[in-house]
Amino acid sequence: MSGTDEGNGGEPAGIGPRLIAPEFPPLSTTVQVTFGARSSRGRLRMVNEDHYLVLRLGRHQETLMTSLPDEAIAARFDESGYAMVVADGMGGAGAGEAASHLAIATLVHLVRHFGKWSLRVDDRVAQDILSRAERFYRHVDSVVAEQRRSGTIRTDQTTLTATFGAGADLFFAHVGHSRAYLFRKGHLMRLTRDHTVGGEGPTTAPMAPMVDVNVSARDLSHILTDTIGMDGPLGPLIDLERFRLDDDDRVLVCTNGLTDSIDEIRIGEVLASDRSPQEHCDALVALAMAEGGNDDVTALAARYRLPR
Repeated sequence: MSGTDEGNGGEPAGIGPRLIAPEFPPLSTTVQVTFGARSSRGRLRMVNEDHYLVLRLGRHQETLMTSLPDEAIAARFDESGYAMVVADGMGGAGAGEAASHLAIATLVHLVRHFGKWSLRVDDRVAQDILSRAERFYRHVDSVVAEQRRSGTIRTDQTTLTATFGAGADLFFAHVGHSRAYLFRKGHLMRLTRDHTVGGEGPTTAPMAPMVDVNVSARDLSHILTDTIGMDGPLGPLIDLERFRLDDDDRVLVCTNGLTDSIDEIRIGEVLASDRSPQEHCDALVALAMAEGGNDDVTALAARYRLPR
């Protein structure tokens, strides 16, 4: 990618190897992530009211022309971060599907137009990511609530659970009773809590430190106290958290159609296998459908490989 300058045939006098640019591999360039996704309409549903998204965010530097030698400046440099999002709409007659659709589409719009896409995370950047995520969720909630009020397109309410990872840092933002899980070294940990009258809902997996385990009756586990589009005076409670990934961590984000149908022991058994994230999602959704599959079922999975 050299320009048209002539006369630099070889290394200039006085420029030695010490001034050749060293390799610069920030963690976000070396972490390897693979994903899977599967969604199935429930047998009692007219349409699948779940929606999902797996997204790669990136930035790059590309050398177009230079007089420097190839070893001094790489032709291209890329960094990436990754997001997974699920939304479980409610309301029936297409209103839930419209709500979950609108929530994810609005979130993507906000990320594209107002996101900083911070891919090198320290404590200051982490706080900014969490604050920005809360603002984005507040805006998504107001958009969905306003659409419900205006009635131009019939929408209702939705859950919204998202993870974002850059390097070894993973963040999640959560409203509703969809869930995120972390499977690490043979153990399943539930990252999110259910925003329901019953508190946590049925669970056997230990919770992340941000909340306590409080197993509640199943008949309360579907009465939601916080949703996107709930149209309350203060808006929904938004759970936000950051944690560090380890090598070979697996992360699952799913709707309650999965967790109502199969228990966490079987979820952990599936994630423990050395199959691909896509095979994990296929297996989990198939198990849920085999147990009745009355509700829509969506599973997203990621496997993170960190350099040692």
